[in-house]
Amino acid sequence: MTQTVTHSLAAKYYTDPEVFRIEQDGLLARTWQFAGHSSQLENIGDYFAFEMAGESLFCIKGRDEVIRTFYNVCQHRAHQLVSGTGTTRVVVCPYHAWTYELTGGLRAGPNINAVEGFDKSKICLTEVRTELFLGFVFVNLDQNAKPMDDWFPNARVELTQWVPHFETLKPLEWVEVPENCNWKVSVENYSECYHCSLNHPTFASGVVKPETYDIQPQGYCLRHTTECQDLKDMTYDINSGFDKYDQYSSWFLWPMFSFQVYPGNVLNTYHWRAVDADHVMLYRGWYSVDGAEDPVARQLAIQDRETTVEEDIHLVESVQRGLKSRGYVPGPLVMDPKCGVSSEHSIYHLQKWMREAINGPR
Repeated sequence: MTQTVTHSLAAKYYTDPEVFRIEQDGLLARTWQFAGHSSQLENIGDYFAFEMAGESLFCIKGRDEVIRTFYNVCQHRAHQLVSGTGTTRVVVCPYHAWTYELTGGLRAGPNINAVEGFDKSKICLTEVRTELFLGFVFVNLDQNAKPMDDWFPNARVELTQWVPHFETLKPLEWVEVPENCNWKVSVENYSECYHCSLNHPTFASGVVKPETYDIQPQGYCLRHTTECQDLKDMTYDINSGFDKYDQYSSWFLWPMFSFQVYPGNVLNTYHWRAVDADHVMLYRGWYSVDGAEDPVARQLAIQDRETTVEEDIHLVESVQRGLKSRGYVPGPLVMDPKCGVSSEHSIYHLQKWMREAINGPR
């Protein structure tokens, strides 16, 4: 049977500001997005603000130890409530001092008792769907969204097999990497290793064996697996004392987050924040026990920033420029029925999800 040739997405999906606007209102508002790590909210009243899908939001820890997320807007006359990070007993609007409980309900406001019929019990900050996923805080603006375990089947269980000490890990560092490209260009580049041997010599020769690399979908998760290089070729000591220490694996959670586990059970993450049609902020996260200094994680973070990340910046920014060329005609994806490192079947799945988010399912 002849296989149907599948062509890459049209350039407009990556360059058109109107497509980005549709994504902001739809895709990015109706999918699970990374907000932060629970260790940022260790104490009652700890909070942090962040941007997602064009909205300002903040996460805060209540007296009941529950982490909640709210739209960062006062219900009085729409002033922003908080910025950055901090700790507070109550949330006080800096405009007119309306005061909210950590659970979002209105507690008090100057002279509100002078208003006949004013019922503060009916006024509450607008809450956002929030889930803790192995200590990582995710949010979804769609209150009816299915749980993360439905979106990403088996990911939680598999991750605890690769990183048995998950509950002890805290961020060591998050490195911000601005990229002059559409977020989908960066995500696609991350989601295939067809380019690795040619463009990432350190990663391909000192971390993984490209010839064993494979990517398969699990729900809306793309599961990356590969063997590590021979121990004599590794750039660091991988003997962690845990099972699966000699394997690399990653779990890309559509649309903008990925857990990676390097050989030696070293946890690191990618997450993206879309800025506009031509810009994205990439964050590389590295983790250690209690967030303490870890020489292996630190060495890998430096090596990664100087090699793979820097190499990828040049690739994705060149692609974004090329997408705006009058001479570009989307070519066929290399879909090897045997899958493997030289196949772009993972890009096929990504572009299918991208297309459906804009045009609806076929």
